[in-house]
Amino acid sequence: MDGDPAVEPGLDFFGLTFPLPYRVAFIIVLAVWAWGINLHYLYTIGIDVPSLIRYPGRPSPHHPTHHLSTYRLATVLSSIYVFALLVFWVFTHGSTELVLAWDWLPLMYLVVLLGVLIVLPVFQNLSHGGRTRLRTTLKRISIGGIAEAKDGKFGDILLADVLTSYAKVLADLYVALCMFFRSEGGGATARPDRSCGGALVVPLIMAVPSLIRLRQCLIEYGRVRRGRLTEATGWGGQHLANALKYATAFPVIVFSTLQRNSTGGQPPPAHYYRAWVVACAVNSLYSFYWDVAKDWDLTLFDGPRRRAAPELRAFGLRRRLHVGPPALYYAVVALDLLLRCTWSLKLSPHLGRMADWEGSIFAIELLEVGRRWVWIFFRVETEWIRSTAALPGPDVDDILLPDYHNHNIQVPKYEDDE
Repeated sequence: MDGDPAVEPGLDFFGLTFPLPYRVAFIIVLAVWAWGINLHYLYTIGIDVPSLIRYPGRPSPHHPTHHLSTYRLATVLSSIYVFALLVFWVFTHGSTELVLAWDWLPLMYLVVLLGVLIVLPVFQNLSHGGRTRLRTTLKRISIGGIAEAKDGKFGDILLADVLTSYAKVLADLYVALCMFFRSEGGGATARPDRSCGGALVVPLIMAVPSLIRLRQCLIEYGRVRRGRLTEATGWGGQHLANALKYATAFPVIVFSTLQRNSTGGQPPPAHYYRAWVVACAVNSLYSFYWDVAKDWDLTLFDGPRRRAAPELRAFGLRRRLHVGPPALYYAVVALDLLLRCTWSLKLSPHLGRMADWEGSIFAIELLEVGRRWVWIFFRVETEWIRSTAALPGPDVDDILLPDYHNHNIQVPKYEDDE
């Protein structure tokens, strides 16, 4: 079974040509390209993403746009990735023994990738400001922190939500490192052992991103309660409801772990499976509802009069649609429902043990990253509408409810691609 070297010591073709460290690195590099495309398209339709996340604009038209800087960074990271993968193929020739012996090579590239992207202040002319902002934001949200609205709270929320989609990728990063440093086993390029370091480590890592967002929601609730309560701000209940949404990920992980760690070589008890199915359904449907009704401000789940209001561009949508025609919104809603179900499967560590092909797990990870990429277009569009529409709504300090930003703000200056 997958993840159990004692049962399946061999590597299939996918594992020989695309070991786990390279798969993790591929998805990380893909995220940089995806963010560049997000910035590019939203820029073309007139949505100013930097102002929403409180990132400084370009000082002159002669400076490259933000999406161009992101593309440059992605191109460099991709070039290094392709070179490292080709070198690995040349040295290993698809041989199991050589793939296991050269396990340090893909891991070294992965360390270089993370160093360039997050840790090391190298390549000053390669999106230095963006990488600096990424590093400081990661430090803040890694403990569940969240900035004030004037300091870029929306950016913190976006990045933390992206991390929830990368929960399995983060767990695979740990697995690769753990397999490399342990004394027994085939190393980082062996068949992934997702029990490395103990039966609970991988599930705990997968739970961390949801825990971060849960804590951010509770911080937001505390800010509302400490402030002046008005009809516009409400009493903060929506933050608690959002925190509950992230909490629904934990039962999925718990019951999946119980199934994976069943002892005696016997199938897990049936009640574990039934509880896991219920937990998956609750997490998927609650998250789907929140995407549509709260993150995208669509009216599909409102009452009949609201869904069919004459000021709406189309049934169940909203008055302003920037990203595309109504048909696109309906298609994205359907896709989101489908992939939200896939996401609950991805939260399940025991599926790594059941899969006959490691590529299926990689495909699930790619699907979730793709879903999050699409989600960002509509989440940013919604935030832009909230910040520019002269409609009644909550005050400036609430992101999850309609938020009206003051664009005359002071932001830190970065030297970026000058």
